[in-house]
Amino acid sequence: MNLRRLPDIKKIDGGKSMRILVVEDEKALAEALCEILKLNKYAVDVVYDGEDALTYINAIDYDCIVLDIMLPKLDGISVLKRLRANKNHVPIILLTAKSDIDDKVEGLDCGADDYLEKPFVTKELLARIRAITRRKTEQLNVTLGFKNVTLNQVTYEISTLRGSHMLTNKEFQIMEILLINQGRYIGTQFFIDKIWGYDCECEINVVWTHISVLRKKLETLDANIRIKSSRNLGYILEEIQC
Repeated sequence: MNLRRLPDIKKIDGGKSMRILVVEDEKALAEALCEILKLNKYAVDVVYDGEDALTYINAIDYDCIVLDIMLPKLDGISVLKRLRANKNHVPIILLTAKSDIDDKVEGLDCGADDYLEKPFVTKELLARIRAITRRKTEQLNVTLGFKNVTLNQVTYEISTLRGSHMLTNKEFQIMEILLINQGRYIGTQFFIDKIWGYDCECEINVVWTHISVLRKKLETLDANIRIKSSRNLGYILEEIQC
């Protein structure tokens, strides 16, 4: 595909096929991912740096972006920040070779929907793509609430009178499950099965990572509820007693 001519094309939608953009500077890995995704009936584009990623995203409506963090010209976190600042909420999976929890939290805080550490198993990537794109096809128009917190199921915004935060796909699904099941503990494995999928081989700490980010967002909104955890039971929403 001719990268130099792409900025001249008109913005188009993804059509009936699910369309994915792979942004990865390791060309062998990028090409392997492209072939695997095509074999699984996805339409795929591949670019090798952050600047070209933005060019493609501005020209084409993608259903999902697989985005490496370490990229030439413009790193993955910077690409992510620009997209979210422009109100582009396309589902994004970050690829990273880093294992430090702070790097994962930074990506989630900046608006990533999920992350995957290299090296990874192909079927896990496919499961995560299915999971984060699943909700895009659902038509919802409901607002959930508990005490001074509301969750918009269309915009993925969580709000109080203090303000609002845009949640990532995974954060939204966790909060939605907690709100729908007020008064009940939800186990970690239930979140994994429901959100990441039964065939996902992710570890249970992936739920804790997203819960920790949600807790921070609730605190900044002066929410009068919090996510309580209990060993062997899971997570539950409870009112903060003054």
